[in-house]
Amino acid sequence: MLLVDTNVILDVVENDPQWAAWSQTQLEAASLKFTLVINPVIYAELSIAYRRIEELEAMLEGAQLRIDPIPREALFLAGRVFLEYRQRKGTKSGVLPDFFVGAHAAVADIPLLTRDLGRYRTYFPSLKLITPEQKR
Repeated sequence: MLLVDTNVILDVVENDPQWAAWSQTQLEAASLKFTLVINPVIYAELSIAYRRIEELEAMLEGAQLRIDPIPREALFLAGRVFLEYRQRKGTKSGVLPDFFVGAHAAVADIPLLTRDLGRYRTYFPSLKLITPEQKR
């Protein structure tokens, strides 16, 4: 299994001029080795690109993206990591979804395909990341 972050999917869906080609290539390569998975948080974030749920569902089916629940252990870890973020004086308000995604991949011990490196590397250092930098 491989968890696919929202930004990678949106790159392809929205044909991002900078990232669509990279994201498409990574998704195609990953699909040959892994079952591609998203979770409910990623699903909710993806919904912004669609007017109707049927359109989102059709895209997920066509892309062979499976929706898995977030394990309770990951939900707990996300809360703990968010607390650590706040204790480090983190001030951004939109970080909790990233912590749900990172904790899900960490607890499930599966790689995460993403373009976001910073928070994942900082708060989930053992997480296997597939990123444009390919440092890990």
